[in-house]
Amino acid sequence: MSEVLKPGQRYASEPGDAATAYGRHKPEGVDTSHGAILYLEDITVSFDGFRALNKLNLDISVGELRCIIGPNGAGKTTMMDVITGKTRPTTGGAWFGQTIDLTRMTEYDIAHAGIGRKFQRPTVFEQHTVFENLELAMKMNKRVKPTLFFRLSSEQKGKIDEILKLIRLNGQEHRPAGLLSHGQKQWLEIGMLLMQEPQLLLLDEPVAGMSDAETARTAELLNELRGLHSIVVVEHDMAFVEEIAQQGVVTVLHEGSVLAQGTMQQVQSDDRVIEVYLGR
Repeated sequence: MSEVLKPGQRYASEPGDAATAYGRHKPEGVDTSHGAILYLEDITVSFDGFRALNKLNLDISVGELRCIIGPNGAGKTTMMDVITGKTRPTTGGAWFGQTIDLTRMTEYDIAHAGIGRKFQRPTVFEQHTVFENLELAMKMNKRVKPTLFFRLSSEQKGKIDEILKLIRLNGQEHRPAGLLSHGQKQWLEIGMLLMQEPQLLLLDEPVAGMSDAETARTAELLNELRGLHSIVVVEHDMAFVEEIAQQGVVTVLHEGSVLAQGTMQQVQSDDRVIEVYLGR
């Protein structure tokens, strides 16, 4: 982990640069010159006197896959709500890169800036095909006139083909999304997010309700995305977390703040984490 400093001087280390089948990860329009793409500083969210977040501090490096775990009510969803502009913090700062203050932006502007969020239940256009879902999600001019006369370029078709392979749905592109399995719908929604070219992906319990085989394939997918996008995964499935955490950082939230942080092995052996979450 790089050292965490304040906005304008923080994040001393430079990230690595990873290549992909569809390009190299270089956040555009986001100043990540000091190595981190997200920084939460002393975030507090109060609802009628109850602190859902309590002076939460968190930083995510460029290209990092961070797992966030913790008991129900720990503040995981509220944290994601703050990052995406759904909830305004009572106090504290939320920064996307060095200069983008998320607390001053709308949900739309945050999404447009490069933060994509996937909720636990998949949201796809079930009457449209897999290909059409990806086409509809593509980052482009959505005004009426350009949309009426829009035709996919060969480059855009190529990008959809690459995403189809990545999300394990090549060969299913003409199938209505409503006929996909639960796991396939989850993959399609991840693909739809990727079509929007996000710099930061927030995934809320991505394997909830999946079969063992689908869970394993989702772990493979996220490991392939590691380093290509910055990813925050909130999850309760500890076997899945072990698969994707590898030697990365796992953050444990409890009562709205960070209880413990480190490798999966370190947090699993932490007595405080065992007491409040993992059990003995």
